[in-house]
Amino acid sequence: MLQLGNFPVDKANYEEIKEYFSTFGLTPNQVKVFFYLGKVGQRSASDIAKAADIPRSETYHLLTALQNKGIVSATFEHPIKFSALPIQEAIHVLVSTETERLKKLKKSGPILEKLWEKIPGFSADPNEEPEEKFQVLQGGNQVNSKIFDMILNAKNECRILGSEKDMIKFYHANFLEALKERNIDYKILSPVSKKSQYIFKNMDKTKIKELCSTVKDNLCFLIKDDDEVLFFIKNSTGSNREMRAICTNSETIIYSKSLLFNNYWSNESIGDSN
Repeated sequence: MLQLGNFPVDKANYEEIKEYFSTFGLTPNQVKVFFYLGKVGQRSASDIAKAADIPRSETYHLLTALQNKGIVSATFEHPIKFSALPIQEAIHVLVSTETERLKKLKKSGPILEKLWEKIPGFSADPNEEPEEKFQVLQGGNQVNSKIFDMILNAKNECRILGSEKDMIKFYHANFLEALKERNIDYKILSPVSKKSQYIFKNMDKTKIKELCSTVKDNLCFLIKDDDEVLFFIKNSTGSNREMRAICTNSETIIYSKSLLFNNYWSNESIGDSN
């Protein structure tokens, strides 16, 4: 059991809740503060710091961040008391914020591209072979931004293989919504249980196949147009901050991931969404 002040918490359930909140960009300590307020009710900063075992100076920064996210409010009394939004309202606020961010990204991309092209720079030799590049992505923000970039810049196809947990994360981060809105082909391989069927509800079922349960949960990758692949090297465990992935245009790695994906795709069954 995990102890927050005098409030006992089931550690396994709390870790799962923390993981889901991390998909919205909340740090472990932000989740701890929000969780405490949501379960015990209105409290002062000193009460929160003591119960969550966080320095008071950091607690104020955490509360400010949660207020900026719109999921914690404060009173005008002295000392100031803080309270968390009901979970349904908090989720709605977080999802709406991510949705708006996605809309801004989609609008900003073409504008930024035009502005960039107006400024002259070095022109690469079009006949020169592209170099193989590897980019290490550290933390949920970097990883999620790169996944959005790959989906929004895909010209023909995106293929995604991942666990049920991965797909639920992708759903809440609006990756699946972005896939649907793009005029490209896509294929998704993932375990499909009653727990996760809702995330595929409005998607083309012919583009989703059920992955056998023997595949390890920590295997997750995305292939874009056979010219770029992103694969996780730390994903299922740990916090959002600890998430790590590698993105590369290496032909050998793209080929091996494509081979793996196509092999599973040809042998797995269409997911049942009813």
